[in-house]
Amino acid sequence: MESFNTSLGGGFILVGFSDWPQLEIIFFIYILIFYSFTLFGNTAIITLSRKDPQLHTPMYFFLSHLSFLDLCFTTSTVPQLLINLRGLDRTISYGGCVAQLLISLALGSTESLLLVVMAFDRYAAVCRPLHYTTIMHPLLCQALAVVSWVGGLMNSLIQTSLMMTMPLCGRRLNHFFCEMPVFLKLACEDTEGTEAKMFVARVVIVAIPAVLILGSYAQISRAVLKVKSTAGRRKAIGTCGSHLLVVSLFYGSATYTYLQPKDSYSESKGKFVALFYTIITPMLNPLIYTLRNKDVKGALWRVLGRGTATG
Repeated sequence: MESFNTSLGGGFILVGFSDWPQLEIIFFIYILIFYSFTLFGNTAIITLSRKDPQLHTPMYFFLSHLSFLDLCFTTSTVPQLLINLRGLDRTISYGGCVAQLLISLALGSTESLLLVVMAFDRYAAVCRPLHYTTIMHPLLCQALAVVSWVGGLMNSLIQTSLMMTMPLCGRRLNHFFCEMPVFLKLACEDTEGTEAKMFVARVVIVAIPAVLILGSYAQISRAVLKVKSTAGRRKAIGTCGSHLLVVSLFYGSATYTYLQPKDSYSESKGKFVALFYTIITPMLNPLIYTLRNKDVKGALWRVLGRGTATG
């Protein structure tokens, strides 16, 4: 039996998708393409939000934070996965595994809190339009962003420290990165007390934000139903539809991964779900927010126009 917090001289073997060797090259190509789109799309949103004055609004301030989170989150896992798929190195050190677990949990937890903040922003825009600029003051926006980042980091530190106290049997991780449910599968002693504490932390960071978001959208729905004009309703729905879709993608996968009992968690299914929220969702977020967004399209042309004029 090896203890996670003392056996720092060895490492883990990341199984990844080696059970399907004939698919690894296909996975490698598609994941590399998706990762490239993720880097380009999210970097574009951050750049436009900073460079174009018309996007200096609370919505795009938070959206740029979301894009930065997606960039960091996917980068914390995908390079390791690409190396794994090429069969170059399927091992990761104990220290590297702890760092990856800590970083991915921190970024995921921060995104969960940030989506609540973005739901509050949409609530203020739709339900309190006359007071929106007063409510969403720049100082408040900055404070909410800081709280999201600090809260995500604190949750990650708590769960990672609890995980490191658990004795683990074996070094074979049936996953492509160091993720908490896989570690729980390796626990070789009765850890019900520790797991209960970790489950409470997961409920706080996943279930409670989801309930708050649903509450915000219940109020938004009531406000939309009171709008008499069809054009007004469409505008309100368009304002919130993108965010609601992102919320559904994020919390759907998070609920499957983190809020089901350890015994019912399937490592094989978990790997494919993890592919979705580490690669697909970060790639889709920029498209969801910009595909039908006239503000972003206008900002893109203005920034490109300035660049051409300067050149």
